[in-house]
Amino acid sequence: MACQSVAAVMDEQALLGLNPNADARYRHRAMAYFEQLKESQDAWEVCAEALATGIYNDDHVKFFCFQVLEHQIKFRHAGLSAGQQQLIRETLMKWLQCQLMNAQPEKPFIRNKAAQVFALTFVMEYLTLWPKFFFDILSLVGLNPHGVDVYLRTLMAIDAEVVDRDILHSPEEMRRNSLIKDSMREQCIPHLVESWFQILQAYQRSHPELTCQCLEVVGLFVSWIDLNLIANDRFVNLLLSQMSVEELREEACDCLFEIVNKGMDPVDKTKLVESLCQVLQSAGFFNVEQEEDVDFLAKFSRLVNGMGQSLVLSWTKLAKTGNVKDTAETLQALESKVPLLLQLLVHEDDDISANIVGFCYEYLHVLKQLPQLTDQQKTNIEAIMLAVMKKLTYDDEYNFENEGEDEAMFVEYRKQLKMLLDRLAQVCPELLLEAVRRVFTNTMQNWQTAQFMEVEVAVRLLYMLGEALPASHGAHFSGDTAKTSALQDMMRTLVSCGVSSYQHSSVSLEFFETVVRYDKFFIVEPQHIPNVLMAFLDQRGLRHNSPKVRSRVAYLFSRFIKTLHKHMNAFIEDILSRIQDLLELAPPDNGFLALLTSDDQLFMFETAGVLIVNGESPVERKQALMRSLLLPLMDAFRLLLAKLLQETEDERQAALADCLSHAVGFASRTSKAFSNKQTVKQCGCTEVYRDCLQTFLPALSCPVQRGPLRSSVRSFLHRMIICMEEEVLPFVPAASEHMLKDCEAKDLQEFIPLISQITAKFKRQVSPFLQQVFMPLVLAIFEALARPAEDNDQAAALEKQMLRRSYFTFIQTITGSGMNEVMANQGAENIERVVFTIIQGAVDFPDPIAQKTCFIILSKLVELWGGKDGMVGFPDFIYKHIVPACFLAPLKPTFDLSDAQTVLTLSECALTLKMIHLKRGPEFIQFLQQDYLPSLQVSPEISQELCQVLQQPDVKVLKNYIKAFFQRAKL
Repeated sequence: MACQSVAAVMDEQALLGLNPNADARYRHRAMAYFEQLKESQDAWEVCAEALATGIYNDDHVKFFCFQVLEHQIKFRHAGLSAGQQQLIRETLMKWLQCQLMNAQPEKPFIRNKAAQVFALTFVMEYLTLWPKFFFDILSLVGLNPHGVDVYLRTLMAIDAEVVDRDILHSPEEMRRNSLIKDSMREQCIPHLVESWFQILQAYQRSHPELTCQCLEVVGLFVSWIDLNLIANDRFVNLLLSQMSVEELREEACDCLFEIVNKGMDPVDKTKLVESLCQVLQSAGFFNVEQEEDVDFLAKFSRLVNGMGQSLVLSWTKLAKTGNVKDTAETLQALESKVPLLLQLLVHEDDDISANIVGFCYEYLHVLKQLPQLTDQQKTNIEAIMLAVMKKLTYDDEYNFENEGEDEAMFVEYRKQLKMLLDRLAQVCPELLLEAVRRVFTNTMQNWQTAQFMEVEVAVRLLYMLGEALPASHGAHFSGDTAKTSALQDMMRTLVSCGVSSYQHSSVSLEFFETVVRYDKFFIVEPQHIPNVLMAFLDQRGLRHNSPKVRSRVAYLFSRFIKTLHKHMNAFIEDILSRIQDLLELAPPDNGFLALLTSDDQLFMFETAGVLIVNGESPVERKQALMRSLLLPLMDAFRLLLAKLLQETEDERQAALADCLSHAVGFASRTSKAFSNKQTVKQCGCTEVYRDCLQTFLPALSCPVQRGPLRSSVRSFLHRMIICMEEEVLPFVPAASEHMLKDCEAKDLQEFIPLISQITAKFKRQVSPFLQQVFMPLVLAIFEALARPAEDNDQAAALEKQMLRRSYFTFIQTITGSGMNEVMANQGAENIERVVFTIIQGAVDFPDPIAQKTCFIILSKLVELWGGKDGMVGFPDFIYKHIVPACFLAPLKPTFDLSDAQTVLTLSECALTLKMIHLKRGPEFIQFLQQDYLPSLQVSPEISQELCQVLQQPDVKVLKNYIKAFFQRAKL
């Protein structure tokens, strides 16, 4: 095709749409043209011609042409004729030749796309049609900078296609990639390595960006080529020389890192690392403090980390082989890197420090495995401890009120340092304990004049000891005397030195976190409780000027009180009066900013409940205190509910409903204080919670904001069923009636667990109520499930699936609770209707969780009604419907026997068959052999085999047989 004809053949109008600023009409036309060129047998050839001749100057058109070519190579290569495949090769080489002659290189995005197309062609053709791919490219580009750039980008693209482990490949592609690498190793890798050497040497001064690209390529390829080609004096000396060139040294560092990381024999690896270190040290790279370029130091730290970890790996391998001499030499090599490790670990730049943590951690792991530590190793451990303690410290720029990305990175870095501290504790616990004690004691002596970060880190270290030196169930103050007395001394100092008054939120938080971590200290020394209580209750804690501190302290206070409630008797009423204003329900309309959020208040109400319930006051006093705690909530609730019923504005309605929900939630939370030892009844609190129920239940009939109100009252009912025993029962029928009115699928789904909870707890006591509520609830569920929904409405479909599961669980609870009469008294028509839904659930819905429940129900119904004195007509139902369900469900295509949940369903199906045999005996066997199995075309031999297994006592044999039976049936 002649060059002149290209313009005529390309759709110029469509090409206008490639410009990002083109209007939508042109863009649509460009997309349509792209699809047309992709799918056509030969129309794409115009793009090849356009690239080869360089007829277009528009970058978007060039990119478009490469995209069309890319599609042909990636998806249609095998269908192209030999001439078309040749056309692609020629196009690429002609385009590359043009690059050599152009004064200016193409834009990077075009060079990258071209490299991708080169790489795809290489992958498709290197093993068959184009074995001289690299020779052709290298002989064409020589040392032309524009050509070298495309060559290096192509190598990177080849790495992405063939080597990169982060990219998922099919088994077929993995086999192909292995063949490509094997072939490259045999045919061209030495030549490629030589080309890299020439590029690095030629361009290190004139084109540093090309040199960096080449170093990146070496780093990528070194993992799978012969290391001797790179790890030799000639190449390594060149790399080391580039470590001294400012523009190149970061990439040179990365390249050396990849070389060091290459898997190899442990002795050889040690030699390689040592020779590199010697050269780096003599070149002055180990003088970290003299280096000002932190970006380079971060790369250098990563390199040292790689070298250190390589030495650890070599030591581990050699130690396992029992090679004493080489193991000792590798350990010595390791130890000699510790001074450098420490310089990098303690560096003020956290990125530099973070990059060396891995080596430090693994070095400590090596020390942990040694039978005895030398004095030098102990010195190293102490130095690492001091470095960690220093690096844990916040800097001046940390923004505590508005934590952003930098702050998040420091928090992550602190977690790494904590790992080091934990490892230090494993290696040498007594050294760590002593070091922390020293730092803590010195800082606490001068906390008034010390900077906040020094005080915070001192308290933080004490806190961290709790995990670094673990104790079962937080028993830090019994057992090992040295540890116990050291921790006790530090805790005594912490709570008595006045540091809780330090005016910085980080210190305040750390103080309370530490007090609660070591709350068992106050059991040993209860005399400190009053001081700490005051710290919790005043401006140091719950009334601190930072909302973040107040919020966290509310939670920590509840934990503190729960642990030490036995020691609180003397302070109960004082605490309750001091926190009274924090227990007020924040009204939605006065714009007043409360000290605590409603979530924080939940902890406060729980704390108040714990204090009242666990106090040693007489029952009357507990009753009075609980009433004074709950009465304001009830009063506020009545007022707010009356307001809500009159409110017409949606936003105000939502705010009022929110406030009402909080009131119910707070009352509910107080009930968490009760236990088997301290019940509602024993504490004389039945009446006040009954009053709460009477106050809250009218909200169920509120016509607006039904969702949040019902949800909160339902949660309260759940709590009362647990706490109030049968006292709650009179409230259940009316509550149920309200909750079943105008309800959505989600309401029903959340109501069913309440009924199930009542059934499981009270059983026979609630039988009359259950008989009454059973059909209204079932009919409400049927109605919700029958409501039409859009075909593609996934949320509605999921809601229905969850409701269906809840319904089956409800029926399972009823049948399994021993209250046969609940279903039996619903009338024949209703029973039949319900049982048919169970059959349907077992067979028709591909939901193994629901199907399993349905088979459990069917098995139970057979047990209840399938015997001689069972329900009239039920044996007939068994043969007509339950037996077929046991065979039809597993035969469904959606019944996946490789799925674990489905196999559990099949087990229940087998148990149902077993139960039928147990209840109907030989009659069932006869039915299977003579009627049912022949109707499924099951051979007499298999039929007899199944019936024999059914009659055996071992259920496990039956389950295994049934699985094999259906696996065969599905073949």
